[in-house]
Amino acid sequence: MAKIRPFRAIRPQRDKVHLVATRPFYTYKKNVLKAKMEDNPFTFLHIINPEFNHSIKTKPNSKERFQLVKSGYDNFLKSGVLIKEKEAALYIYRQTTATAIFTGVIGGASVAEYQDGSIKKHEATLTARETMFTNYLEEVGFNAEPVLLSYKGNEELNSSIKACISSRPEYEFTTTDQIKHELWVINEQDTQKIQGAFEKITCIYIADGHHRSASSSKLQINRTNSNSPVLGASDFLAYFVEEEILSIKEFNRLITSLAGYTKTTFLHVLAAIGNVQGLDKGRKPLHEHEICFYLENEWYSLVLFDYLIDEEHPVKSLDCDILTEFILKPILGIEDLRTSDQVDFLPGTESLEKITSLVDAGKFAVGFILFPITITQLKKVADNQLNMPPKSTYIEPKLRSGLTIYDINE
Repeated sequence: MAKIRPFRAIRPQRDKVHLVATRPFYTYKKNVLKAKMEDNPFTFLHIINPEFNHSIKTKPNSKERFQLVKSGYDNFLKSGVLIKEKEAALYIYRQTTATAIFTGVIGGASVAEYQDGSIKKHEATLTARETMFTNYLEEVGFNAEPVLLSYKGNEELNSSIKACISSRPEYEFTTTDQIKHELWVINEQDTQKIQGAFEKITCIYIADGHHRSASSSKLQINRTNSNSPVLGASDFLAYFVEEEILSIKEFNRLITSLAGYTKTTFLHVLAAIGNVQGLDKGRKPLHEHEICFYLENEWYSLVLFDYLIDEEHPVKSLDCDILTEFILKPILGIEDLRTSDQVDFLPGTESLEKITSLVDAGKFAVGFILFPITITQLKKVADNQLNMPPKSTYIEPKLRSGLTIYDINE
C-alpha cells in the first residue's frame, strides 16, 4: 500500500512563480548564474547560493553555510515572496517539453515505507554525501526539490488526475528552456480520492533522488534516537509519476587516458572481448550490448561476445556494468567510478558533438556511448535489492527547486 500525504506547501506568489522557481545552481554556467542572480531578486538561487558576490565565504557544506540558506529562506517568507498554504493539499504538476508531457502528483512520501523497502531503490548512496544532506535538512528545515518516484499506473488514479486538471491551474508559465510548467492545488475531496487510489499501489520506485530520500530517513532516525523535541521528518517531498511516461536516458562516459595504450593496441585489446567495427559517422548504439565510442577522430562500434554476458543477472547484464567490468577496470585501470578522477559523465541529453569536441580538444582520450536502461531493468535491480553502477540513468522530468517547498518540521 503506497502512502501519499497532503501537506501545507510553501510556494511562490502566483505573480512571481516564474521568477522564483529555478534549476539547481550547479546546472548553470558561471556567467549565466551570475546574470540570473544579478538581474532577478526573486530567484530561489539567492536562497540556495547565499554568498553570491560576498567577499567573505563560509566553508562549503558547513553549519554556517546552511544557516545562511535558512536565513535567506526566512527572508523570502517575511517579504511575502513565498507564502504558506492554509490547508494541507496534494498538488498536480505537469511539465510539457518539445518531446514529452509529464503529469504527476506532488505530496509527502513516507519515510517508514522507504525504511521498510516499500519504496525501492536501485542506487547505493555515499555515506559522506548522505550525512551532508542530513545536516543540511536539520539546519534549514525544508525540502525544496522533490524526489522523483515512479509507480505502475492504474485507471482509478489516472481518472482522478484527469478530472483535477480539467480546471485552470494555479500556476502556468514557460521557462527559457522552452518547458511549460503547470500546477494545480487539489481540494480535500479529490485529495482523498487520489490517496485512495495510491493505496492500491504495492510498490514505489525511486527514479531520481536517492541521497535526498536517504538523508530524510537518516534525519528521522537521528531525531528518534536523540529524543529530539522537534517533530516532523516522517515524510519527504516527492513527485509521483507513472512509470510508463518517464524518459530514461543513458549516462555516457568520458575517459581522460588510455592508460598507456596506443589507439592500435587499445583496439586490439577490445577485439579480444567483442566485435569492433569502424563507423562512417558518430551514432548512438542501435541495441542493447552495443557500445559506441569515439577515439582519435574516429567512431567505432563494439558488440561484446554473447558468452561474456550474464543475461540472468539484474546488474551484470546492464551495459553500464559491462563497460565497467570488461573495459574500465581491467583495461583502463579505473577501479571505482565514484572516486576516480579519470572519468566524467555526460547525460544522454547532450549531443554527440559535445563528446567529439571534448575528445578533440584533448580533455579526454575516449568517449563511450551506452544504450539506455529500461524501466523494467531498473525495477529488476530494485526488486532484487541490488545497485546499479553510479550514473547509470538520466531520468526526466527534472523538477524546479522552489515550486513547492515542504516544511519537514511541521
